[in-house]
Amino acid sequence: MPKLFTEEMKKDYTIIAPTMLPIHFGMIKKVLAQYGYHLEFYEGDTKEMITEGLKNVHNDLCYPAIIVIGQLMAALKSGKYDPNKTALMITQTGGGCRASNYIHLLRKALKNSGYDQVPVISVNMSGLEKHPGFKLTPGLIGKCVLAMWYGDLIMWVSNQCRPYEKIKGTTQAVIDHWVDYLAEVSSTPKFLGMTKMAKQILQEFDAIPKKVVERVKVGIVGEIYVKYAPMGNNHLEDFLIQEGAEVVMAGLSDFMMYCFSNKKIDHDLYGHNGWGLIGSQVGYKYIHYMQKKMIKCIKNYSSFRVPTDFEKVKALVQKFIGVGVKMGEGWLLTAEMLELVESGVENVICAQPFGCLPNHIVGKGMMRKIKEVYPNSNIVAIDYDPSSAKVNQENRIKLMLANGLESIHLKNA
Repeated sequence: MPKLFTEEMKKDYTIIAPTMLPIHFGMIKKVLAQYGYHLEFYEGDTKEMITEGLKNVHNDLCYPAIIVIGQLMAALKSGKYDPNKTALMITQTGGGCRASNYIHLLRKALKNSGYDQVPVISVNMSGLEKHPGFKLTPGLIGKCVLAMWYGDLIMWVSNQCRPYEKIKGTTQAVIDHWVDYLAEVSSTPKFLGMTKMAKQILQEFDAIPKKVVERVKVGIVGEIYVKYAPMGNNHLEDFLIQEGAEVVMAGLSDFMMYCFSNKKIDHDLYGHNGWGLIGSQVGYKYIHYMQKKMIKCIKNYSSFRVPTDFEKVKALVQKFIGVGVKMGEGWLLTAEMLELVESGVENVICAQPFGCLPNHIVGKGMMRKIKEVYPNSNIVAIDYDPSSAKVNQENRIKLMLANGLESIHLKNA
């Protein structure tokens, strides 16, 4: 029986969670604090975390499992936290992906390292595990979703600023200001005023002095952790900006809508019913409503490009792959590649953990078909693994960027 996180522990325990989305997670940390949870993200040396992960997780398992478990174990061994007053937190998808089993691998690592007393909280929407001291109440979920919305907005527009800023660091300063401010007001009614807040955010990013220059636009798709986490992709976004490219990447809300859509797909294909279906439909409609609000705000209050409505993203994939393919990132990964190419972002990096079979099928496996329909698409798959050489990854990306630049020159000739 796993050790439970109790109501008593909530009062004085520190909860350590893996990092993934720096902008989003900074606000979510403050939201959780309002509900009495002291959440921290351990920022250590990536090599140390990978080494610690390999001590506890077989190297045949996917890279996110190795680095996430390595990060949490490194935190416990850092001396910064009292193991008797510390809990760990990890998401549990509940699907067929190996991510559902990270929690069991983590508990095994704790036992082998003499940390049996440390509880591991499962964050899931499937009722897989329940902990008396951690409850996903409607209020908490609602505020976390709102933090996700602000995070997606800031990420989307800042990616359109950073490669063009006249003064280096200006964009990051605006990001830091708004993440800190939103975290500060997350307990007030101001946080709920999405349109008013979005207008201010957009106007401030729009006001950043920018160079008028054409950049190679590069879309990033892939397995959710390797796609978003700087530790998981060797700081891919920073590297692309350093090489003079503009990063284009869909927000976390697209992944959430994908997950909710799959409940309806299960109903259509297999006749699955129940409260899960109703809840997922409500969740989908709400997040889709929020996405449409974001699109409207960007159109009305700024000069930035808008993200693609998720309904269109879903429609694009219909002729390429069945929506019953939903292990891992499933049909969403193919759909995101199609959406990028359709919207003019022909250069795409498919970031995936080496050995992640589902994502190799819907990523690498779909590239030839996409290129047959879109001959100008310039897609490269980059595998991430403890043994992968960073220089090899970067050289392949540089080759893709060179092809992208050549394409721009030909168009402008």
